[in-house]
Amino acid sequence: MTSGQRRLLGVATAALVVSLSAAACGGNAKPGSPESTSAAAPAESGSAAAPAALSGEVKVDGSSTVAPLTQAASELFGEEQPQVKVPVGTSGTGGGFEKFCAGETDISNASRAIKDEEKAACEAKGIKFTELTVATDALTVVVPKENTWATCLTTDQLKKMWEPGAEGKVNSWKDIDAKFPDEPLKLYGPGTDSGTFDYFTDAINGEEGASRKDYSPSENDNDIVNGVKGAKGGLGYFGFTYFEENADTLTAVQVDSGKGCVAPSVETAQDGTYAPLSRPLFIYPSAAATKRPEVAAFLDFYVGNIGAIAKDAKFVPLNPEQEAKLKSDLQALKGLAG
Repeated sequence: MTSGQRRLLGVATAALVVSLSAAACGGNAKPGSPESTSAAAPAESGSAAAPAALSGEVKVDGSSTVAPLTQAASELFGEEQPQVKVPVGTSGTGGGFEKFCAGETDISNASRAIKDEEKAACEAKGIKFTELTVATDALTVVVPKENTWATCLTTDQLKKMWEPGAEGKVNSWKDIDAKFPDEPLKLYGPGTDSGTFDYFTDAINGEEGASRKDYSPSENDNDIVNGVKGAKGGLGYFGFTYFEENADTLTAVQVDSGKGCVAPSVETAQDGTYAPLSRPLFIYPSAAATKRPEVAAFLDFYVGNIGAIAKDAKFVPLNPEQEAKLKSDLQALKGLAG
């Protein structure tokens, strides 16, 4: 655990104790508050009720971009509830929704909104859910430190190298701009199950899923990191968190969408000036799963401490209005569960 996580744990622990103590009190809870379905140990007269000891597993899968945020929440929650396991898989946003809508997981991480066909798959299985926005992301285009020429790229230049028509034709940096060196262009990016792939292709190429196929795809962002930093002419894209973790070997390319070069950062993602690659990040909990006390407690912990968790995990945190909506949406989900 990092020092930041230890600092957060003190705050998060207190919040969790209050939450679980309130749930354990049952009839003493305020109107509209969630009721616990697990029993707490009897408290001595005049003393505060002890938090309920929970057990079980909360299954999470989906976006590799959102995974580090949910993993940070999982680790901190585990300090208080060690008998509750929260494994976080990284099948990609699309792969995660397949499992979620088949009833195999409780929460699906997503770096894009759920598609209509995915909603239909969930409805066919009777799975109700709510979309919860947990952070903002600056989808980051990266090159290795050896690349000293591509400090800023226009969206047109990015399209020129990534659009379907570039396959087999745009093979050198000189093909992008005559001022660039004749260095082989080596492209790395998410696979087609990734929500990051969907978002990038829509924002840059103008159509979701439209991309050249002769690049090196991976659902593991670390593979993309290693590919880019190992090739002088390499370029790839992934979430801002992975760039921050690898800023010693990679350079974040500024993006010009027509209003000048803008670097990805917490500030530019929050104010929307890093366009068009700023985007929301989501989790999708199952309404039925929230009836289980371990799932409800984990979600309460996650949402109740989202600002601190996002900062500690190096994500772009929500603004106050977005955070208030997140908490309201979670309460609505509990109502949906009945």
